[in-house]
Amino acid sequence: MSELLDAEVESAVVPAHIAIIMDGNNRWAKKKHLPSIAGHTAGASAVRRVVEAAAKGGVKVLTLFAFSSENWKRPKLEVDGLMALFMRSLKKELKRLNEHKIKLKVIGDISGFSHGLQKQIKAVEVATLDNDQMTLVIAANYGGRWDIAQAAKSVAKRVALGELSPDDIDEALLGEHMLLADLPPPDLLIRTSGEERISNFLLWQTAYSEFVFLPVLWPDFDQQHFDEAIQTYQNRQRRYGGR
Repeated sequence: MSELLDAEVESAVVPAHIAIIMDGNNRWAKKKHLPSIAGHTAGASAVRRVVEAAAKGGVKVLTLFAFSSENWKRPKLEVDGLMALFMRSLKKELKRLNEHKIKLKVIGDISGFSHGLQKQIKAVEVATLDNDQMTLVIAANYGGRWDIAQAAKSVAKRVALGELSPDDIDEALLGEHMLLADLPPPDLLIRTSGEERISNFLLWQTAYSEFVFLPVLWPDFDQQHFDEAIQTYQNRQRRYGGR
């Protein structure tokens, strides 16, 4: 089945930019009577699988929702575990990113992280800057509303400095100040775990994205699920508000 899906995916248009809400780590751990960090650790393995599948399949941008601005409300033990896992993953995966010519870009308010984690993020971004096979975007301490607010604040500062007038502000100008403005908007957004909402993720950028919701928990997400999501996308007709 997987080989058949691979052939069908390759013969049709592959989304240039895929965004994923990686949901279900906690439920996966709970089902197995394990601590929540075990689910996040298993989820990190799923990240590795999907990054390799995306790069191999010709995807140019892969954006993963790793940690939302609302996730700070989770138990401190879980948050501390997530931060430690993020740090380990950055260190561990640098060599693999360079081998596959994948550029890392982290979006979100990273000032909320420890100095050490901020430093490690910047180090990996710099070390992968010249890679051109695929861009891997990690959304960490990110929220779609926060993104729109920071763009509006940037524009307001330019107005205050006299660089712009209020009449200059339109969708295109505001869009230039959004995160990911230098990349194409997502063609496809995937969410795992069966939940059917986007939870404040890329609100501006996914205005015309195709959404695919899958029942699989994120740690179990594999090549076949990835291919099925792309095939679903390929079977849709995108109209962008027209006919």
